[in-house]
Amino acid sequence: MRQYWRQRFQKWVTRRHRPSREPIRLDRRRLYILPTRQGYAFALLLFLLFLWSINYSNSMGFAFTFLLAAVALNTMWQAHDNLLGLVIHAGGAEPVFAGQEARFAFRLENLRRTPRYGFALQWQEREPVYVDLPGHGSAPVILTVPAEKRGWLRPGHIRVLTRFPLGLFQSWSWVAFETAALVYPQPRGRQPLPAALAGQSGSGLNELGSGSEDYAGFRQYAPGDSPRRIAWKAATRTERLLVKRFIDQARPELWLDWWRVGIEAQEPRLEQLCQWVLKAENDGHEYGLRLPGLKLPPSRGEPHRRRCLEALALFDRGDAKARDEIVESKAKAEATSAERAAG
Repeated sequence: MRQYWRQRFQKWVTRRHRPSREPIRLDRRRLYILPTRQGYAFALLLFLLFLWSINYSNSMGFAFTFLLAAVALNTMWQAHDNLLGLVIHAGGAEPVFAGQEARFAFRLENLRRTPRYGFALQWQEREPVYVDLPGHGSAPVILTVPAEKRGWLRPGHIRVLTRFPLGLFQSWSWVAFETAALVYPQPRGRQPLPAALAGQSGSGLNELGSGSEDYAGFRQYAPGDSPRRIAWKAATRTERLLVKRFIDQARPELWLDWWRVGIEAQEPRLEQLCQWVLKAENDGHEYGLRLPGLKLPPSRGEPHRRRCLEALALFDRGDAKARDEIVESKAKAEATSAERAAG
């Protein structure tokens, strides 16, 4: 029941705090404060001391009780003031595979000259990550969020809290940013890489070596390329490492094809394609990717690998079907118009 009302209160509060692209500075309207468990226990202790002082008419007991109450009120003010004016910056998040944990980077900034202590960022019910801030300084904070499904992962509302100085009160606020991490499909499957097909006339591109024929320009250097294949003269002019490419009509092409995966369900099919992409890249193949409504020509290297994984992560079968239906309807309309013109 306590958890239920806590979630209801959080939803009611966070409706006013929309995701932001800019850094968020905490003002009084965003701050909340309540006693902690230790704070409630301390309040019970004060109540018992007050009853004892009344029962025995002990002036020293009254003085001690009121002194402790004043300390508690002062810690409540300090906990609220410690969070006031804090600036939270959102950083980026590297792509991960489904089943891993995405690491979201944040930065807490202190605009005051005096240091602040005991700040924490917390995602849902996970353990808070605590940091201290020097005067006119900042500190990075990394929050881990489980990536359960492919696609864009947004952490949603994050709690910023402090229990400084004595832990009797907790002051907190919720912040939300538009930052997101891309989650690739989980690479798994038992099928081996598909057999490479012989390239069509003039379509296969090979590196300089046996069987090379006509010069076909340059491409970006990829880790693993032989130094003797680098165009050093062109590199001096462009300040980039370029590798010569030659046409080799006998070179086979490796295509990772959506329709060549013998799996019915969509997600296991995408997971198998993801495994193929990683395997082909690690083995040094030049590979292409075919999906409904999308075709990436054969290449290799980190940029090509990232493009293929992004295509798998953001693939939507419904959008692909819609694109195919539009293309098919246009083709039918053009065929009909051509028949009418011929008639």
